[in-house]
Amino acid sequence: MSEPPWTRTPTGDTGGRSSSAQAFPEDPISDNPASPAPSVPPESTKPKKVRAGDRIFQNLTTGAGIAIVALIGLIGLFLVIQAIPALQSDKVNFLFNHGWSTNDPDNMAFGIADLAEVTVATSVVALIIAMPISLGIALFLTQYAPAKLARPFAYIVDLLAAVPSIIFGLWGILVFAPAIEPFSQWVNDTFSWFPLFAPGNVQPNVRGTIFTAGIVLAVMILPIITSLSREVFERTPTAHIEGALALGATRWEVIRTTVLPFGKAGYVGASMLGLGRALGETIALAVILLIPQGRNFDWSVFDGGATFASKIAANYSEFNNPTSAGAYIAAGLVLFVLTFLVNFAARAIIAKKGD
Repeated sequence: MSEPPWTRTPTGDTGGRSSSAQAFPEDPISDNPASPAPSVPPESTKPKKVRAGDRIFQNLTTGAGIAIVALIGLIGLFLVIQAIPALQSDKVNFLFNHGWSTNDPDNMAFGIADLAEVTVATSVVALIIAMPISLGIALFLTQYAPAKLARPFAYIVDLLAAVPSIIFGLWGILVFAPAIEPFSQWVNDTFSWFPLFAPGNVQPNVRGTIFTAGIVLAVMILPIITSLSREVFERTPTAHIEGALALGATRWEVIRTTVLPFGKAGYVGASMLGLGRALGETIALAVILLIPQGRNFDWSVFDGGATFASKIAANYSEFNNPTSAGAYIAAGLVLFVLTFLVNFAARAIIAKKGD
């Protein structure tokens, strides 16, 4: 009887392997565990050569970053050194006193309470007016306006940032203030029972007041908030917008559910940067605001007064005496710290949104 075919040893196979094993021989490395693994050429340990141009550019950018930080630190150090003698000669509390008398270097009594209140009041009025208008313009340019209209309109808004402050000041006191005087007088007469709109310390004049200055300042910070907000809203993911539209959302619902939540932090950061710009405005407010005689700021928008910056600019003639100048430098130091903190907060909000 012959053997079944599946038990026969194939011809030429002396090792007793099956034909399949002969047809597909195993890897000799796996058959012999003791054989060494194939050598892999080691990666080059030689450091990559950095081109001279890259090295120079890196050093320049690093030096520029260090230089600007050092410059800010030196400015702060200069303000502190120059302000110390005046603060030592101050006869009243520098932070909480409302008066300002620096004519006699040996008997100075000055405080920043009034300056701080007027600075904050004008900036807040400007921010209250500018924020909603900037938001509306930014949403219109990014969500409603066609491209042919959005680009030139955006350029016009951005051009407001190029107008010098003195032009805004002259326009505010010579053109805008007389034009808005009837409305200011009506608000003052109608809502005088409310402390915010009570008769101010420059009555009967209602032109050179915080109300007028705040509106002009709002126009000045409008391009900053609008430009930054527009950039943030344009980066809303297209998939989010298209998904909302696919679900049947109207244009306003798309803005409310996708655009605004995405750009909220950027919009707040832009507003904070605009606030920092408003806090440091000098010439325009020095031209517009009337300085009252005998009455301090009473938290009415129809009060006059002086901000940190306008006070320093209007009294530069007293800088011939180092001690008297030190009083204004001390006020400038407070403004420097305040502006720095506001801008730092704005950058932190934007950076958090970026993460």
